[in-house]
Amino acid sequence: MKINIHQLSNTKIAEVTSDDIIISKIDDALTLMADIYYQGFDAIILYEKNIAPAFFDLKTGIAGEILQKFSNYRMRLAIVGKFENYQSKSFKDFIFESNKNKQINFVGSVEEALKHLQ
Repeated sequence: MKINIHQLSNTKIAEVTSDDIIISKIDDALTLMADIYYQGFDAIILYEKNIAPAFFDLKTGIAGEILQKFSNYRMRLAIVGKFENYQSKSFKDFIFESNKNKQINFVGSVEEALKHLQ
């Protein structure tokens, strides 16, 4: 796992990259969030490929629980991926609702993520 640092005004953003799955369960997300927070970051950029496929199946409840933790701890998150590939109407609605605020965003590029997180 590698962390690329983006500094925008007073916001320090961690872009987390890896060749492996970083988040496969709720505890993984909490550990990552705590590690990033204690390094002084205000927000996280993750990639779709680094999150277990179960996250994107809303029936598992994993996405809702993980994103609720990010909201509760006020750690902003942008997930970069190709979300148009998901056919589930409920998942598309989930993305739409998440993207209404600046707390959790599903975006297509790092540039778009940075715009939402600054």
